[in-house]
Amino acid sequence: MRTLDRQEWQDRAAAHERRVDGWTAGHLQRRKAGRAHPVEDFLFTYYGQRPGRLRQWHPGAGVLLLEAVDYGPGYLNVPEGATLDVAAILPKRMALLEYTTALLAATASRPAQLGCFGLHEWAMVYRTEEIRHSSQPLRLPPERIAEVVERRGVRCSHFDAFRFFTEPARPLNVLQPTREAQVELEQPGCLHANMDLYKWAYKLSPLISSDLVADCFALAREIREVDMRASPYDLAALGYRPIAIESAEGRTEYAATQRAFSERAAPLRARLLDACRDLMNLDIS
Repeated sequence: MRTLDRQEWQDRAAAHERRVDGWTAGHLQRRKAGRAHPVEDFLFTYYGQRPGRLRQWHPGAGVLLLEAVDYGPGYLNVPEGATLDVAAILPKRMALLEYTTALLAATASRPAQLGCFGLHEWAMVYRTEEIRHSSQPLRLPPERIAEVVERRGVRCSHFDAFRFFTEPARPLNVLQPTREAQVELEQPGCLHANMDLYKWAYKLSPLISSDLVADCFALAREIREVDMRASPYDLAALGYRPIAIESAEGRTEYAATQRAFSERAAPLRARLLDACRDLMNLDIS
């Protein structure tokens, strides 16, 4: 059991709240006004974590907050302060924990594949009139988008991207990912696999430190921006320069950015995997 004195945990909680407020303020204002942003709002609309839950700081399992009283749901008051009631929470998360541990370990064991060039977003608008982000214009006409997809082919290994492909686009993918095969297919060059580090971290909260959850969120925000810059949408009016993956220069830029994200995600994946393994090894009997 690690201990944090009152000043330290209060300072860390306050710093976390300020950090999260910087990410959520615009989203909350737009939500109130009934507006949406295809980049800044995505992590809140696609993933299930509410801004208020993200803002709540948790130290993670095995930490005693000195002089804390009634810290929140899931916490036990003890003579010295408060600590997470791991014995009550962990059994309910064990199936998720086992799956996440297997997925993270399998992903980390593989080399990064950098040949997809972000064409998953193109496959989501391929030969259809039902555009996902219909409030945003496309920067290429539909026939040109179809030409790029058909000429380049699609190499998407991530099920949660593949499931949004249009029906005509699915046979063009070299893989046919399924939820059941996710552990076998996930690889660390995939932008969505690295963005999903945030998902796995928050789903295991409060057992996982909020500092790690926030670090994963920060990287996911940057990845989402590149994801949309490489898409066929025209986001110039929102201040985003496109990565024109239909050109050789654009594909080179995308692959370099993809590699950089893979390298930055690796220590986050390792931290999350270590935390998962520590939880798996806890004796709560």
